[in-house]
Amino acid sequence: MIINWLGLSAFKIQTKDAVLAIDPYDKIGLKMPKFQADILLISHEHDGHNNLSAIKGNPFLINGPGEYEVKNIFIYGLNGFHDNKNGLEKGKITMYLIETEGIKIAFLSDIGQDNLTEAQLELFGNADILLVPVGGFTTINGPGASKMISQIQPRIVIPMHYKIPGVTLKLEGIDKFLKEFGVAQPEKMDKLKIAKKDLPQEETRLIILNKS
Repeated sequence: MIINWLGLSAFKIQTKDAVLAIDPYDKIGLKMPKFQADILLISHEHDGHNNLSAIKGNPFLINGPGEYEVKNIFIYGLNGFHDNKNGLEKGKITMYLIETEGIKIAFLSDIGQDNLTEAQLELFGNADILLVPVGGFTTINGPGASKMISQIQPRIVIPMHYKIPGVTLKLEGIDKFLKEFGVAQPEKMDKLKIAKKDLPQEETRLIILNKS
């Protein structure tokens, strides 16, 4: 499996059977890379997450809660909240658990909740890889992300939805999260290539992906 971060909450995940795209963006100051995918996940209908035109081919679209199986990838969507007031300010989002090749990936979208619900923790609590927002303002920030990590206890953490050069959205950079997480020199790479046998068995591994 290969995981590429495309900026904000957008990812490209390649398995031996399929290419999966998550939350392609528009109108955030960056140009969304265009590519062909078999599956497209949309977490909510905001410009930074629903640029369908960027994904070519005829992908199977998933944009809400439910259970899905496409090309040997199992996907479970569950509602969450974009804020810490049960969605009263920013509405609902769909968070996803992606299971394939023996690896479970939790994508928390633009979660703004202070804590996971019992149902969310039941779904995401055994995730191997956690894709978590850290940039604050419209989502949880660094301390909030650290709290989610302690609740889920993944083997690998990949932060997302934070300020990088070119992004015009009001977001924090990644430094506050790194300080909260207690890592001065995080592991950085252009893409994560991983198999089940490569998952760390003891400590949680923090990986910063460079924008592809």
